[in-house]
Amino acid sequence: MKSTVYLVGLMCTLAITFSACKPKQSAYQKVYEAAQSRPTVYQAPPAPATQTAPAVATFQTEKVTAVDGRGIKRYSVVIGSFLSKTNAESLKNRMQNQGYIPVLAQNEKGMYRVLVATFDDKSEAYTLRDDIKERYPEFNDAWLLERIY
Repeated sequence: MKSTVYLVGLMCTLAITFSACKPKQSAYQKVYEAAQSRPTVYQAPPAPATQTAPAVATFQTEKVTAVDGRGIKRYSVVIGSFLSKTNAESLKNRMQNQGYIPVLAQNEKGMYRVLVATFDDKSEAYTLRDDIKERYPEFNDAWLLERIY
């Protein structure tokens, strides 16, 4: 009787063990094979334009005040925005060492802006912004600020 119970228990254990470990095709393999059977779509690159249109740049407008006592004109080129005054001053000092006369400004939300230069003329701001982007790749996100009084 004992041997029959052991035999039945062993058979149940073996049945459960081998039925749970059946090799099945994984769901990932099914998706992979389905993706392989689909045709790939080719998009031709756009035809080269004969004349490139000038990039349209808009000015972000905000009320800023100079932190370091220098004057801020109507249009400025911003190369950095920081919550930390220390970080902003570090970038300002770096640009001073490069020969620029940057201005440290703060907006109404408390963000410090490093203005590499300020202008009364909008076109001068565009020109310097493009020059900064070309000369310093790390400032490729330099943007234009129009001061609100």
